[in-house]
Amino acid sequence: MNGTYCYCGRDFSGADIALVAELCKDPALPTRASIARELCTRLGWVDQMSRPKTMSARVALLRMADDGLIVLPPPANANNANRRWPWRADPGPLPDRIQVPLDRLGPVALHPVSSRAESAQWNELIASHHYLGYSPLPGAQRRYFVTASGEPLALIGISAAAWSCKPRDDFIGWDPKRRAARLHLVVGNSRFLVLPWVRVPNLASASLGLLARRIGADWQAAYGYRPVLMETFVESGRFKGTSYRAAGWVHLGQTTGRGKLDREHRGSLTRKDVYCLPLAADFRRHLTARP
Repeated sequence: MNGTYCYCGRDFSGADIALVAELCKDPALPTRASIARELCTRLGWVDQMSRPKTMSARVALLRMADDGLIVLPPPANANNANRRWPWRADPGPLPDRIQVPLDRLGPVALHPVSSRAESAQWNELIASHHYLGYSPLPGAQRRYFVTASGEPLALIGISAAAWSCKPRDDFIGWDPKRRAARLHLVVGNSRFLVLPWVRVPNLASASLGLLARRIGADWQAAYGYRPVLMETFVESGRFKGTSYRAAGWVHLGQTTGRGKLDREHRGSLTRKDVYCLPLAADFRRHLTARP
């Protein structure tokens, strides 16, 4: 098998893909989780704290399977046996509308997902109400509820940054070598959903402000390092990016419409506006330091 493939910010050679294919056939590795753990061990795929990047590995395995490079064993969870991502759920009847000024909601807080029940609730709300549906977030991640009086108003998902994005890379001043060495210091706001029954002016920009003040410390606690830049992609024509601009994010341009796996340069995906938010005043120094 020839060529190089990129999944979750890591390059896989043809030999790497062949290794993954063999692991998928190994009877000693009957589950996807066990294959992901063994893959991390074989390739030395670890985070900044030397912990196996099993979550990234599991997402990479799914994408390799989607690309026809490997055949995975069936999911261990029978409930997911026939599921294909994205998962879209029936929203059902909506709760009563919440339509008040922001200052009448009471304190608005960012609540991290910290239990299986909260994780299931977050996933289902995204599947039911986000236009992209629910798919597993790639790589290292944090998920949050935006709440007031304990009631969820919005949901935020943060995950690994895009491997390549010309407007972002030009903004930073990256060459490929420095990007490969420092990409982990950029995180992506991959999901942001204000629940459809919530009509509170300025809630979105206030939520993004809470996120900007908290994500660095939360990421440090979880992964042992602090990101210095956050990125997001806003689908042009569907959204105007008003809340991101109001929260201080910088508009950098548009994507080419290729997507992460477009190796034939077809550019068939919807173009998206690229926004970034520095999380440190000297973010460029951190991101362009010599590898």
